[in-house]
Amino acid sequence: MCLYNTDKLTIAMTEQQQHLQSAIQQQNVLLNEIQKLQTEIDNKRQLAVKAQGIIEYLDQIGVKLPEAETETAEGEAAPESPNAEVVTE
Repeated sequence: MCLYNTDKLTIAMTEQQQHLQSAIQQQNVLLNEIQKLQTEIDNKRQLAVKAQGIIEYLDQIGVKLPEAETETAEGEAAPESPNAEVVTE
């Protein structure tokens, strides 16, 4: 049993009451963390929507990325990687 001085009253708490109090405190901490994470998610979502708008705008005005250089004509071998090793037996 533990004694707590709350509002000038001494309250004797049982082990189960202490456990309940601890669980409530833990829940409050978790709920606060969830709220912070939800705010962060909302901010990231807004940034993603803005990025999508920029992508769509640039696409509409004809901005394109250069084609990847790894594409090869049909029948041609793809160029070797500069780090590739040739193994002969």
